[in-house]
Amino acid sequence: MAHIRGLEGFHEAVRAWFGASYGAPTRVQALGWPAIRAGAGALLLAPTGSGKTLAAFLVAIDRLMFETPPAPADRCRVLYISPLKALAVDVERNLRAPLVGILRADERMRGEGTAAVPVHEPTVAIRTGDTPSRERAAFARRPTDILVTTPESLYLLLTSAARQALRSVRQVIVDEIHALVGTKRGAHLAVSLERLEELTGAPLQRIGLSATVRPVDEAVRFLGGFDDGGKPRPVTVVDAGHRKALDLTVAVPVDDMAKLARPAEIPDGPAAGPERGGSIWPAIHPMLLDLIRAHRSTLLFVNSRRLAERLTAALNELAGEELVRAHHGSIAREARARIEDDLKSGRLPALVATSSLELGIDMGAIDLVIQVESPPSVGSALQRIGRAGHQVNAPSKGVIVPKYRGDLVAAAALTAQMRAGAVENTRYLRNPLDVLAQQIVAMAAMEEWEVERLHRVLTRSAPFAALPLSAFEGTLDMLSGRFASAAFGEHRPRLVWDRLDGTLRAREGARRIAVTSGGTIPDRGLYGVYLLGAEGARGRLGELDEEMVFETRGGETFLLGASAWRVEEITHDRVIVSPAPGVPGKMPFWRGERAGRTLEFGRAIGALTRKIRSLPEAEAVRLLRETHDLDQRAATNLLQYLRDQAEATGAVPDDRTIVVERYLDEMGDWRVCILSPF
Repeated sequence: MAHIRGLEGFHEAVRAWFGASYGAPTRVQALGWPAIRAGAGALLLAPTGSGKTLAAFLVAIDRLMFETPPAPADRCRVLYISPLKALAVDVERNLRAPLVGILRADERMRGEGTAAVPVHEPTVAIRTGDTPSRERAAFARRPTDILVTTPESLYLLLTSAARQALRSVRQVIVDEIHALVGTKRGAHLAVSLERLEELTGAPLQRIGLSATVRPVDEAVRFLGGFDDGGKPRPVTVVDAGHRKALDLTVAVPVDDMAKLARPAEIPDGPAAGPERGGSIWPAIHPMLLDLIRAHRSTLLFVNSRRLAERLTAALNELAGEELVRAHHGSIAREARARIEDDLKSGRLPALVATSSLELGIDMGAIDLVIQVESPPSVGSALQRIGRAGHQVNAPSKGVIVPKYRGDLVAAAALTAQMRAGAVENTRYLRNPLDVLAQQIVAMAAMEEWEVERLHRVLTRSAPFAALPLSAFEGTLDMLSGRFASAAFGEHRPRLVWDRLDGTLRAREGARRIAVTSGGTIPDRGLYGVYLLGAEGARGRLGELDEEMVFETRGGETFLLGASAWRVEEITHDRVIVSPAPGVPGKMPFWRGERAGRTLEFGRAIGALTRKIRSLPEAEAVRLLRETHDLDQRAATNLLQYLRDQAEATGAVPDDRTIVVERYLDEMGDWRVCILSPF
């Protein structure tokens, strides 16, 4: 077998499979494998589609397959954590290729008499909120070599008898770590990792993966945590050192966006209903359809589930066939999986998605990504556009379609920030006490703790490394029933804090509270949508916002996943439906789902506005076309928009200017608007 540089240290069968499948390692793989093999923590930074996940897994797979397996109770040695259930399922499915490929390579070598080491086929299990109870019980009885899970499911495992199956874990892979660092989910996970390390009694090798994280040292501290002396644990940063090639265009379908009325949201109602006047959508839809038909596979991103459903229905109506499907978090897992498979196999030319496909799910060979309306951040834009050309060294082709003139400025600033790789700063939360209280109750529910040891374990996690003793003891006071005010006396204490012995133990029912109320994902008040006559979870189609359900009556039809459904019954927590093919249905909606704009992105928009205003028109057009990827129509519309704003108010909001505008509404009442890029 020809020598392939970078594969030194792997067994022959692994080298043979990798060489036949990929040829040579990517930069992140060649740099990452020595660091991972050394046993220390590692943070792998590389663009989307550069092979980060395989870089993290292959060393572990090599060891699992060619080392003598331990006792059945100690089989679970690799833990993969994904921020998304769909990504966890995708990774579990993609693990089959290297496992099967290496086994076949080993069989060929044995047939040739060149294999010298016995091989063992690793087993893989998945544990998310969608995992059936029988599969969860099977893992507890007979642990697998690799467990694929989410932060919340790891917390539940650690707060159950099944945690014994995790005692043998030696390596933890945290994928898309940038999606966790700056959130309470991330703080929750950081404590769970310390609980896991305390359970195993040995240092964990922690491997983080990201395409867009900044600053790096913040992510390093979050991933590695701290030792008992307060020093950050060592984590090697493996930076692939290059940005993915981007082919970007900001396009608008009309010559003058000002001739349209005030920008309108896509209205509710049947997809076949008449368009309201003054909407840009009658011009956007044909442009999107032409782009879809000009490419083999297209992924369209929007910023809300409602828009995903409406846009899908409108495009299919215009095409005269089911050309597009909707994909978002309120569609059931089984339906999402079918839609993803249809796109990968080529049966479906296009998909309209929200952030449900933003992270590293492998969607196959996507030719084009269309972003309708600017996304809320540069990091989000890089993740979304990066879905196109999701292969090594393949450029990502993206078209950004603004919905209104103000969105043009954001789109122009976005493209320059994307090319510069100017991802927003993400910092982990410091001392979120609600997360602290949850984890303390969960830890005490499983065993009695010495308070000093409990504090030591908690402060190993980065979010609580600087936890003041007063805040820690105040949290224990609250959990043990020592409230600051008699007004809280009706709340039941969850723990018993023996101050003389310095111990903490759980009261009756504490574990039930920890399991049923754990995690930091808010309860959104959603109703499950179930098919009439189907049994259990197999009939689950998705979910609807409670406000929409309150406005819905039996017999009405609505669209979900580009299919029409008739409401048969509404219970206290679910909507029972039957198929209504061909019947016009109203659009679903979900409240409070739009993400806010980041501070750095707002500053970039304001700075660009100020710069354009300072340039002569010809130079401004050239800047917008050459540096910010606007087509001629978009550049002309943007400059006219800024002129109109200056004429109307005498000033244009930018990174140094906030404009306060007063006007009379239709009823003759005064209104005040604060205009700002932030």
